[in-house]
Amino acid sequence: MTDLVTICEAAGFRSVRTYIASGNAVFTSALGVAETKNALEARLQSFTGRSTSVIVRTAGEMAAVLAGNPFPDVPGNRVVAIFLDRPTSPADLTGVIGQGVDEAIKLSNREIYVRYGAGMAHSKLRIPTAEAGTARNMNTVSKLAVMATG
Repeated sequence: MTDLVTICEAAGFRSVRTYIASGNAVFTSALGVAETKNALEARLQSFTGRSTSVIVRTAGEMAAVLAGNPFPDVPGNRVVAIFLDRPTSPADLTGVIGQGVDEAIKLSNREIYVRYGAGMAHSKLRIPTAEAGTARNMNTVSKLAVMATG
């Protein structure tokens, strides 16, 4: 994750910290969200030689994702937020297959929450829209929200 810190610092971000080897970085930036996204994508492309899309959330937005978890009584490792770069719509659930009886999906602002009953490893659930985003379990979301406000 030292490469990610270096990339973020080269983009002009300050107080860069990463959380586990998950591709998450928390930092401060004088840029707006769109400019931050563009700067980070440009640096990643320069570093890797290929186009990489990133999803940016402010500290307040991360706290809202955590607070908006529609499954607060389920262990954090059994619930994920799939972060998208645009608002969700009911069409995002088109093509969902393999949903188990113990699994649930809820749309939020720019996230899709998924509750896995027996856990992700055994799930047959496929959400085509998820390919355009990135998923983090609620334990990770919680840690990132704390890091972002601290």
